[in-house]
Amino acid sequence: MKTEVVEKKSENKTEKKSMKKVIAYAVLLLLVFVSAIMVVFQVFEYRHDYRELSSFMREKDDLNAEWGRLLIEQQTFGATAQIGTRAVTQLRMYSPPAAQTVVISLPMTSDDKK
Repeated sequence: MKTEVVEKKSENKTEKKSMKKVIAYAVLLLLVFVSAIMVVFQVFEYRHDYRELSSFMREKDDLNAEWGRLLIEQQTFGATAQIGTRAVTQLRMYSPPAAQTVVISLPMTSDDKK
């Protein structure tokens, strides 16, 4: 009778140990799957962020190019006033008054009338 009780207790202990191993393996397997899913999400998020960064970099380059064009345009308009000032001061050029202005008109031909 005692041997049967001892055998049952030892069987219960081995069953509990094997059950603990199975549970431990199941938990570890679950953690591996969760880890794999997290890696997939991290890679997806990285690619999404990289795509967004690339679009911002392209936008920055476009804005820099437009800024350069605007600077050139500003310098061009500034140069026009400078050219007029130099023409008056250095070359003594002026706009003639209306009395000294002559308008020449060309005679119209038959092709121009059509």
